[in-house]
Amino acid sequence: MRKSHSQPVPLLSLPPLTALRAFEAAIRHGRMTRAAEELGVTHGAISRQVRLLEDTFGTPLMTRSQSGLVPTEAGAALARRLSRGFREIEAGVDLLRADAGGVLDVSCLGTFTLRWLIPRLGRFATAHPGIEVRLTQSDAPCDFSRGRYDVAIRVTDHDLPEGAHVTPLFAERFGPVLSPALAERLALRGPADLSRAPRLSARTRPGAWADWGARSGVAVPEGGTAYEHFYFLLEAAAAGLGIAIAPEPHVADDLAAGRLVAPFGFLPSGLSYVAVRRSDAPRKARVFCDWIGREAAG
Repeated sequence: MRKSHSQPVPLLSLPPLTALRAFEAAIRHGRMTRAAEELGVTHGAISRQVRLLEDTFGTPLMTRSQSGLVPTEAGAALARRLSRGFREIEAGVDLLRADAGGVLDVSCLGTFTLRWLIPRLGRFATAHPGIEVRLTQSDAPCDFSRGRYDVAIRVTDHDLPEGAHVTPLFAERFGPVLSPALAERLALRGPADLSRAPRLSARTRPGAWADWGARSGVAVPEGGTAYEHFYFLLEAAAAGLGIAIAPEPHVADDLAAGRLVAPFGFLPSGLSYVAVRRSDAPRKARVFCDWIGREAAG
């Protein structure tokens, strides 16, 4: 029995791509000097590449006249197909560049953007310098049919678009936070002591204290100072104006830096943070989602 060969048999042997490119440019411009300028080589290099093609095919591909280069019938047929082929190559390269780099639009929760995402974006920029992340703020449900963005970062308190790719980030945990100075002054011994402490809330999450109280089994009276935005609430807490209920991701860096303390830790809120991308999103959207997933896991 004859042994089969595993080596593939070439079906077609093409001339060097540099020779084909030089010939196409020469015919398109009508002059070798202009082709040489476009390709960044010498006039002699273009001439040698054209002669190489003519020797390979065994037929003249162009003639020279006072008005410039004139393709033969065979040369004109080859040049037409080469021009079309090189345009397709250039279009494919442009598409890949647009897919892999350029601007990536990310819609994100406002406070999460300020407190968690932006401090980490420098690492993404270093790893992927060709991708510019353009951030917009939104707390609205993710809707790719209306929003002009490639990726949305949301909390799972709304339904996610059907068919979208979802990258889990982390389950939300929340709890009371305050400045170290206020914590020392209040001398909190247990969660029940929160009833005598100044409480802060945000109008964007008015039920935070009641929700935390229900999950922790602590009765917390209503009232306290309300702020228009969650970011204002956290700055007020860091300034010692009172105690706020905050999601752990929003205050992780403040806790690490000692600007805030969480005397009773954090409890699961039942919500999760996710990065969602359109099913037809460009490759750079997947690159970003993979990166933010690793950041959240780390």
